[in-house]
Amino acid sequence: MSYRANAVKVFIASPSDVAAERQIIRSVIDEWNATHSEDRGIVLMPIGWESHSSPAMGDRPQAIISKQILKGCDLLIAVFWTKFGTPTGKAESGTAEEIEEHLADGKPALLYFSSEPVVPNSIDLDQYKALKAFEKEKMGRGLIQRYDSKTEFRETLVRQLAQTIIRDFGKADKSEEGDLLALGMVPPRPLIEISEAGSELLLEAAKDKSGIIMRLQTLGGSHVQTNGRDFVQSNDTRATAKWRGAVDELARLALIEDRGGKGEVFFVTDAGYRAADRFVQGT
Repeated sequence: MSYRANAVKVFIASPSDVAAERQIIRSVIDEWNATHSEDRGIVLMPIGWESHSSPAMGDRPQAIISKQILKGCDLLIAVFWTKFGTPTGKAESGTAEEIEEHLADGKPALLYFSSEPVVPNSIDLDQYKALKAFEKEKMGRGLIQRYDSKTEFRETLVRQLAQTIIRDFGKADKSEEGDLLALGMVPPRPLIEISEAGSELLLEAAKDKSGIIMRLQTLGGSHVQTNGRDFVQSNDTRATAKWRGAVDELARLALIEDRGGKGEVFFVTDAGYRAADRFVQGT
């Protein structure tokens, strides 16, 4: 059994002072997948440097992040509050460089600027001045969005993300799309498909009363556990790689989420439960 849909990779860009907004973005993406992935045939995949980049040498850190993950993304969501970020050697900040490279590739970007109150003496005035100059420059090049609270940010993002996905990534008429593909005018969007191991693990996790998958490393070896079952029965390296990889696969597809950020305890998302239901129904 498999779950197939068009995959739209969403890159989350921001300085370090909007961690709550970064989590809101992931939550809104999860809600989109739970509500619209089936009828729209589109699954959104949240991408961030903290979850998708890996150590590498030979170039600037920001250049490495761009090569590893930004280049493959379809949509960028950027959020700012009081910080702008650190110069990269190419741009005034890493987030600014990500936005410029994404826009240079002709891809859509949603830019949000927080107007929430802040303790005055907690602001780095140089950072704030650079941020305001950047905001003003972006206002002259397109539409940006300001918000006054995290609640307003969530509500606005829910609406505007849906508008953007439907406008820029919505499914074309099948016959029309087929004709364009035959002419080589429209490249097919990538399809995602859950492996047999991923499907089996997700189905078992959906049965767990807490919807939890645990991926642990102990003195006894590796363990991937859910619903009272340990999928790694021995120290067989092949089996270990298979089931640890299944966890990574489900996390990439936003079917499970690592709320603690330690890569050990994962929770089935709404999209994950819906996908599991489809497996059971055989669709």
